[in-house]
Amino acid sequence: MSPYKSKSNDSKLLRIGVFYDGNYFYHVSNYYNYVHERQSRISISGLHNFIREQASLLESVSGTNRCQIVDAHYFRGRLNAMEASQKGNQLYYERVFDDILMSEGVTTHYFPIKTTNGYRQEREVDLWLAMEAFELALYKQFDILVLIASDGSYVPLVRKLNTLGTRVMLLSWDFDFRDDYGNHKVTRTSQDLLDVVSYPIPMHILINSQQPRDRQITEDLFVSKDTSADARKKLHTPTEDSHISTILSIKSGYGFIKYPPTNLFFHFQSVNGCDFNDLEPGDQVAFRIARNEKGEDVAIDVELAE
Repeated sequence: MSPYKSKSNDSKLLRIGVFYDGNYFYHVSNYYNYVHERQSRISISGLHNFIREQASLLESVSGTNRCQIVDAHYFRGRLNAMEASQKGNQLYYERVFDDILMSEGVTTHYFPIKTTNGYRQEREVDLWLAMEAFELALYKQFDILVLIASDGSYVPLVRKLNTLGTRVMLLSWDFDFRDDYGNHKVTRTSQDLLDVVSYPIPMHILINSQQPRDRQITEDLFVSKDTSADARKKLHTPTEDSHISTILSIKSGYGFIKYPPTNLFFHFQSVNGCDFNDLEPGDQVAFRIARNEKGEDVAIDVELAE
């Protein structure tokens, strides 16, 4: 038996600590909101209820009331205020998400994003998460530490947690997507990470399962759609460096704008002032043109035009 804790049982509270790799979770939530057929974001409260239910089942504890999340932390790199203000409503949406995390008792940890040779670096966040997770597991003696991540860089953390006798539950998603420059990207969970955790839970398999039991388990993982908000009301006044045209087609997470001699690809993350899901073919939009890593023209800063 570990010197740090006694084994959980029905007469003792199962203490759970949850740690989010925020950048990873952001991409997961965007995938389900814009690309997956669910067309909805992951619910923080729904996810926490799911964690408690899974802990109850895996640890043979009767009742989720004996499985409580006693600590939750969200780590992510963040643009400075000036950069975020240049990206449409990003500052507003970040504040809205902060409110959601705060209401669910999640402590936020933000690290300034550094740009090196044109690429944003967030590796410091991974290290910060690992150090905080180990320190808190040591002093707060979690029975289960839940890691929402996919990167193999967390393997040393999990091995250290194993020495404490802390079981690690890994919530991970595998999916394909196109980035804001139209490049095909694949997110896969590190096999090395899967091999060292106590409870690997492939969330994408559960969510896509057609089994009634799995569908019932994952039903509350998603935010209910609010159709009352008028997300199309903010219109853009074109500037000298912007172009005007109409949306030709909308796909899962991306679309195309009519712009001779070819049609321009645009990604949901390049939409400002409204939600991508509210755009329709035929809408007139303003946009700027950039080039992806293949040298192809793509549309960015896409907004509904006056």
